[in-house]
Amino acid sequence: MRRLPGDRSEETDAERMIRVDHAGEYGAMRIYAGQLAVLGKSAERDAVEHMAEQEKLHYDAFTKIMAERKVRPTLLMPLWHVAGFALGAATALLGEKAAMACTVAVESVIDEHYAAQKERLSENEKDLAGVIEKFRMEELEHHDSALAHGAEDAPLYPLLSAGIKTASKLAIWLSERI
Repeated sequence: MRRLPGDRSEETDAERMIRVDHAGEYGAMRIYAGQLAVLGKSAERDAVEHMAEQEKLHYDAFTKIMAERKVRPTLLMPLWHVAGFALGAATALLGEKAAMACTVAVESVIDEHYAAQKERLSENEKDLAGVIEKFRMEELEHHDSALAHGAEDAPLYPLLSAGIKTASKLAIWLSERI
């Protein structure tokens, strides 16, 4: 990507990407933890368990990258700890379909977010771009799995989806900066 005068340096941009992606993967782990605390034995629970395992691998990868590059985490981690779990538990309390709707909404935002990040990275950051693209593909699998488990059949799906997407975009914006 061509940089213009006044743009952030590539290093600063990459640090913000790593910080927000680390926070996002942590938030996803917390959402799934909240859902697993509520969901009973079901195909949806099995799907959430699989997604949670992948999110943990993503989080661990970004934790390692942060340490290697000496990038500080967002100061909002305690908020994402509580908010992620609460969102997961609340959607699961609304039912299995609502839990799946939560995944579709979050992963839709993450797909766009990761794609935009990858687009901004130059050849100097091809390793980071590769990690982001790999994780984006796995997040799309979560999205598609949740659709296959009836996410769109959740009560008030359009409203639930819009609210979760808005909250996810706000979380991204805040975690990049704070």
